[in-house]
Amino acid sequence: MPTLPQDLVQQVATALTEDIGSGDITAELVPASQQVTGKVITREAAIMAGRPWVTETFRQLDPGVRLTWHAQDGNRIAADQTLFEIAGSARPVLTGERTALNFLQLLSATATAARRYVDAVAGTECAIIDTRKTLPGLRTAQKYAVACGGAQNHRIGLFDQVLIKENHIAAAGSLSAAIAAARRVAGTRKVEVEVETLAEFEEALRGAPDIILLDEFSLADMRTAVELNRVKGRPVKLEASGSVTLETVRKVAETGVDYISIGGITKHVRAVDLSMRLEFAKP
Repeated sequence: MPTLPQDLVQQVATALTEDIGSGDITAELVPASQQVTGKVITREAAIMAGRPWVTETFRQLDPGVRLTWHAQDGNRIAADQTLFEIAGSARPVLTGERTALNFLQLLSATATAARRYVDAVAGTECAIIDTRKTLPGLRTAQKYAVACGGAQNHRIGLFDQVLIKENHIAAAGSLSAAIAAARRVAGTRKVEVEVETLAEFEEALRGAPDIILLDEFSLADMRTAVELNRVKGRPVKLEASGSVTLETVRKVAETGVDYISIGGITKHVRAVDLSMRLEFAKP
């Protein structure tokens, strides 16, 4: 399983504070002694992700709430499948329901989107990677979910890898100057540069970055770039990006690029349909 984000606890705390505020006034309608049991089911097939966030939600509200899981993160889940059972005091269960399901439905949706692209390029040597186009405050959670879906994480933020884009090139004076400057500040971190034409690609190749991003290249130009790189002994990795869909991703992968970055697996997600069904113990 992917490594859990270090800010998971804070993500949950922030989400609970956002929802509860000064207190859950609706939950106060339920007697403090009321006990409840229930289960969460999925109404559609998906890849599950988010279990640790659900567990942490109820741990923060009431460590006495008991969860019995029937699926692991990264599992394929089927419509009407029970994901977990829950039992405990009714008030914290009701208070945490929405926050827990919000995490589970969003992260499962992210993992599911990632897996669709991974499955679409199966059998090629190309990897699907994510981008920084994530929900603010939930980047590490979504990148965890991407990994649950079988895709790979690109850089986490602006601090762990250099990615030179057109505005950086303009500021530096030239593409070659931007790569040289990046090498001076990057240390052991990778340097990637985005190019938009084959001429820019050849200039970037001479600058020897670690990765060259082919932005909105045609399939023919991608194949040309792959061949130019191969002739030189494949000194750099090649990433394709821009307007790639599930319908076109395999053709892109078959050009021979190493990576395809898909912003949509984190920014265009549609929440997985989940339902919590509760039964309240009779006095």
